[in-house]
Amino acid sequence: MSFFTSCQQQANEAIVATPRFSEPVKQLNVSYGPDSLQRMDVYLPAGRSASITKSIVLLHGGGWNSGSKSDLVTYIDSFKRRLPDYAIFNLDYRLVSGNHIFPTQEQDVQQAFEFIAANSAEWGISKNDVAVLGISAGAHLGMLQAYKYNAPIKVKAVVDFFGPTDLTEMYRKPWHNMIPFLMQALTATTPDQKPEVYEQSSPAYFVSPQSPPTLIFQGSADPVVAKSQSLLLEAKLNAANVPNELVVYPNAGHGWYGSTLTDSFDRIEAFLQKHM
Repeated sequence: MSFFTSCQQQANEAIVATPRFSEPVKQLNVSYGPDSLQRMDVYLPAGRSASITKSIVLLHGGGWNSGSKSDLVTYIDSFKRRLPDYAIFNLDYRLVSGNHIFPTQEQDVQQAFEFIAANSAEWGISKNDVAVLGISAGAHLGMLQAYKYNAPIKVKAVVDFFGPTDLTEMYRKPWHNMIPFLMQALTATTPDQKPEVYEQSSPAYFVSPQSPPTLIFQGSADPVVAKSQSLLLEAKLNAANVPNELVVYPNAGHGWYGSTLTDSFDRIEAFLQKHM
């Protein structure tokens, strides 16, 4: 196919697609599975196109056993302003309980990505230009999705807000006496009993030269996820020659607000402009 024929075909496709995708769409609590927590909020921009419209998937934190997508609703308007041409997906996933230990949460995220891929043409978005942003436990899940799985969507960029990266290291060198109990509740085992479970649940073990560019945010005074987890990830990414940025905010804890959060959003915008 010649360059001019290709351009004409794309123009014809745009003409056909424009009326259908010309208006923004907001769909709340869209089911991607049968459980009441397998839900996502979908925000689609006006003037979107299945060939060029990028997406960002948001994953809330809460130690895998609490939190919800409603925690990130206040961020949606900011993302819409900064990324006006992006589709935004804000996910819930099943929380850790007696019936839903890990890797239930990992499987939910994978299922949600499969759902997004299956509906990309219907929504008028590209399934080849997808970023994931997670907070704490959500960042852990987002990194697992990005580093372990290449289909049906290969994640193109990762934004990690203080996510756990090596669960074995967390268990063996806890910076809080509750950390080992949290790990056992999550996995129903220990790294001594089943080291493979901890390895399969740790994003750092899956970093490779094919991993997507990653933006890491960390508070130097985080009492929940130690700075060492982000430094470990940075080292793995550097060793694999994966583009990455580590931003450490002095004296910040497990989350921040105000001008520091604004700075984070500024950096996210610049990072996605560069890598998406």
